[in-house]
Amino acid sequence: MKLTRISRQASIACSLAVLILASACSAATPANAPAGANQPTAAPAGQKELLDIVKERGVLRVSTDANYAPQSYFDEKTKEWTGFDIDTAREVAKRLGVQVEFITPQWDAVTSGNWAGRWDVSIGSMTITAERQKVLDFTPPYYYSLAQFGIRADLKDTIKTIEDLSGKTVCVAKATTYEDYLNGKLVLDTISTAAPKDVKVAPVETDQLCIQTIQSGRKEYDAVLTAANVVNDGIQKGAPIAFLGNPVYSEPLAIAIDKSSAPNAKFVEAISKIITEMHTDGTLSKLAMKYYGYDLSVVPK
Repeated sequence: MKLTRISRQASIACSLAVLILASACSAATPANAPAGANQPTAAPAGQKELLDIVKERGVLRVSTDANYAPQSYFDEKTKEWTGFDIDTAREVAKRLGVQVEFITPQWDAVTSGNWAGRWDVSIGSMTITAERQKVLDFTPPYYYSLAQFGIRADLKDTIKTIEDLSGKTVCVAKATTYEDYLNGKLVLDTISTAAPKDVKVAPVETDQLCIQTIQSGRKEYDAVLTAANVVNDGIQKGAPIAFLGNPVYSEPLAIAIDKSSAPNAKFVEAISKIITEMHTDGTLSKLAMKYYGYDLSVVPK
């Protein structure tokens, strides 16, 4: 039976509860660094801390994606940034007492660290992984997501299970957990379904390009692996794609700060405190409801 939008959202929420209740971090608890990971660095005497630099500048420079709806995108009609991550970033900046500026580097440049001061923070739906914690510091998760396969609608009769993707071409954004999962490199406690074998992985710059390519009528991709809410957003906007199976893993998503930036201990602490407050006062819940129609800001009970 074809799921309606409401029932699909309920299904996603239920799956999220099952997948991450036992292992995901509490929204109010900072993500634990892996053994041997460096902690945020305190400023030596006389050296400015990143928090002080941002406040003196009066602007928080945030890396984001201009084509990742409904998390973040630049609306060419209104000439405005919009999305869940965008509104989250604006609220973080407001609570810091500064303005916000959005910068759009390639995703692999963000996840690799060594930002060289080009931006201060990533508020861009980044999954906390042990590999990334080697070069980035993370706040507590500000929301949770599910990794979901979507297939071209014209293939629904031939691709009925995730195992049927063997030998097929799956589009993903490069330097993402989705690419690592398909390549057998992802280490998360919340993986519930093994990756299909012999998949042809087709990495592109951002997830939405996968869906937009399919929507344009081109058929070089048989499927896409991205966040469930991105697949749902594409379906609601008329893309000829369909959900395939259940979500395959869940992700705690957090704000990231470069370890190699100016000493950042105060900055990480301040941003983490803001995220905790935004959970407590319901701000993140309201933003999730606004953009997704269901609450991804907390682990469902």
